[in-house]
Amino acid sequence: MRTADMRLLRGFLAIMLAGALAAGVPARAQQAPPPAVGVIKVARQPVTQSSEYVGRIAAPERVNLVARVTAFIDKRFFTEGAEVKAGDLLYRLEQAPFEADVEAKQAAIANVEAQLQNANLTLARARALLHTPAGQQSVVDAAVAGQQSLAAQLLAAKAQLKQSEINLGYTEIRAPIDGKIGRTAVTEGNVVSPSSGVLATIVSQDPMYVVFPVSVRAVLDLRQRYAERSGGWTHAVVVRIRLPTGRVFERTATLDFVNNTIAANTDTIMLRAVVANPLQAEGKGDGAERALVDGELVTVLLEEAQPVEALTIPRAAVLTDLGGDYVYVVDAGNRAHQQRITLGQSTPTTAVVLSGLAEGDSVIVDGIQRVRPGQAVSPSPAASQAGAGGPGAISPSSRS
Repeated sequence: MRTADMRLLRGFLAIMLAGALAAGVPARAQQAPPPAVGVIKVARQPVTQSSEYVGRIAAPERVNLVARVTAFIDKRFFTEGAEVKAGDLLYRLEQAPFEADVEAKQAAIANVEAQLQNANLTLARARALLHTPAGQQSVVDAAVAGQQSLAAQLLAAKAQLKQSEINLGYTEIRAPIDGKIGRTAVTEGNVVSPSSGVLATIVSQDPMYVVFPVSVRAVLDLRQRYAERSGGWTHAVVVRIRLPTGRVFERTATLDFVNNTIAANTDTIMLRAVVANPLQAEGKGDGAERALVDGELVTVLLEEAQPVEALTIPRAAVLTDLGGDYVYVVDAGNRAHQQRITLGQSTPTTAVVLSGLAEGDSVIVDGIQRVRPGQAVSPSPAASQAGAGGPGAISPSSRS
């Protein structure tokens, strides 16, 4: 009897528990509050339009050092890879043969000068005797010819001396410009000549050029937009340089040249900007370095100097699926709706919206992962609105 009673009691409790659960679950579901989300109002903000291009650093001046005379290299005076100043002695060639040649030419001049002095005396005597019975015009004429011939020989001897002195000067190879010198191609003790090729190369360091191709369409758009600006469109843009490390160079560049020919295979035109390239502050003495190096591949940011007004939202509010980019918008009834948008140029923090949103729309930024389309939400101002306010530089997602 006791066992049967226990079974009846257990069954009754199970039925009561199942009923309570069936009645309690919907009640709790109905009482669950809508998820809290952070929203931001879509607003127009001044943004700086920016385009990215692949560029290359180029030294404005480049000098290849070559020997002007044939001689042995006596000594090298520079450190490979160091910076040199204009006029610094770099190589000294064997000078003794050229010094001897100069002395020989000086002796030749002294010999001709002595003969010319005698010829001048002879001419003076012939002219003095011309008005006497012993004088003859033919003697005067011969003396004049001899004197003029020796004068011409003296000029030739002086010219030969000057050439010898020039050749002696060529035995000292000096830096023609300020810049950084590369490695030497010929070491001490070797014979060099004008046909030996380049001994070393010097490239200037400050300032530097950055050259980059830009599509013709982009140039025409800038030219049309700033047609009335004083100085033209080249003065309406700012050029920044992003180094291979990802760091943006602290100094801006200025456009100073637009090529006169369009590349037919790419429909681009070559632009050039000039930028200062001082020694880095952390470098001292001979160990100081410069940020830009000749031939370096960099990213060029071509920014418009005048900001434009555009609809912006935080980049964190933008979601993407197979259909494209979208955001969640909260309507007047506090319900979330999926809204497709078209983005313009964006950064990791700020997105420019070209279409799909209107100024004043409430876009969900915080708590997006808890939202479903058509769901009721509890909106409040977003905790962080970084990137949504204030002017900023916008970089494009595509590169030219």
